[in-house]
Amino acid sequence: MKKILSLLFLFVLFIGPCRPGATENLQSMIDEASDGATIQLENKTYEGNIVIEKPIHLIGKDDTTIKGDGTGNVISVRAEGVTLENIAVENSSMDRNSSEEYAAVKVYTNGNTLRKLSIKDSFHGIYLSKAHHNTIDQVQVQGSGDEEIAGQGNGLHIYYSNQNTLTNNEIEGTRDGMFFDYADGNIVLNNKMTKTRYGLHYMYSNENEFKNNIFTFNTGGAAVMHSNGLTLENNQFIFNYGHRSFGLLLLSANDNQIENNTFYMNQRGLYIDQATRNTIRDNHIYQNQIGIELWASSTDQIFTQNTISDNTIPAVTLGGTGNNAWSKDAIGNDWGRSFPILDLDQNRIGDHSAIYQSSLYELIEDQELTYLFLKSPAISIYEKMNELLNKSKIMFEDEHPLVSHPKKQGVLWIVVLLVLGVVVMMKMKFFPSKT
Repeated sequence: MKKILSLLFLFVLFIGPCRPGATENLQSMIDEASDGATIQLENKTYEGNIVIEKPIHLIGKDDTTIKGDGTGNVISVRAEGVTLENIAVENSSMDRNSSEEYAAVKVYTNGNTLRKLSIKDSFHGIYLSKAHHNTIDQVQVQGSGDEEIAGQGNGLHIYYSNQNTLTNNEIEGTRDGMFFDYADGNIVLNNKMTKTRYGLHYMYSNENEFKNNIFTFNTGGAAVMHSNGLTLENNQFIFNYGHRSFGLLLLSANDNQIENNTFYMNQRGLYIDQATRNTIRDNHIYQNQIGIELWASSTDQIFTQNTISDNTIPAVTLGGTGNNAWSKDAIGNDWGRSFPILDLDQNRIGDHSAIYQSSLYELIEDQELTYLFLKSPAISIYEKMNELLNKSKIMFEDEHPLVSHPKKQGVLWIVVLLVLGVVVMMKMKFFPSKT
């Protein structure tokens, strides 16, 4: 009996303790697979961290999880042609001071596909590092959602990576939803970003397409900085509200196309600073505190065919007067009920300019807290006082404003003319002219 126990002790000593689903098992499966092989994972938790150095397909089931040890990337992709699909990934290193920039999935190569991943408890969700022509589709990233902005990374971080496609992803509670840094030619479609600092953050990234995305409840919907030639189309910037919040920020951003977007219930719909030659066309900008905040450092913007209505302030120009156009080819913008515009010839173009004067620019420039009081009755009194004292300044002049309902307006003017005719006839009857 003693001899048997001694043999068992030696066996355990040399083999080591059993660790079901351990990292070595999954890593061994990957290392032993041939190029192009498909590895079907089971409904269980596998231990990371793993490194993929050959083109394989790693496919999970409904309850497949790869859990890191909290010291690095959970999955590092160092080969081209890798597919990761239907896997929950969690517990990367949260070390914010590491130059490695840890992530649940970090990709260093081209031509990979990441689909139907669910990510949590990781610094960055997915990090593309000098990786091109990758596809990220139907990925969900759940951040910690705490108020410490630097405490976690971004949902999708695209670093020096070009021509990638990011579609149908949902990101919540991270630092930035998507961060592009020196990343060109990427296509971003049908994503949802909520409860982040910036839903989208572009830095030094050019010629990207961003369409049909939704930004809600972020500090800033999208911040486009030092980036040129972007297309932002059919996106929704909704309820991005807080201290100096915005739907879309253009900062040192040039030659961008901003079309067919919705800006609703933001502190500022569009915030434009040090930007040139951007075209803002056919957007719906309504019920924001400030529809458009435009700093004089920005020039040669074109605003045309936008509907800008029911904002507390339709548009404000700060820091002086810039050279921007509020119409193109004699087509301006629809200002809703902000201005009584005549259109007697029924061509949908107003018969006179829409001019907005205000004295609030001084308050906004000097006191950031002014945004909190824009709906206060005191603001209206302040505006009236400065109007009487001739201290108001022209914020913008749209020489060709659009009229929303020309038919209704035409009926209104027919009624007005009939009333005037009746008044004239009554005057002639009761006060006949003396001959």
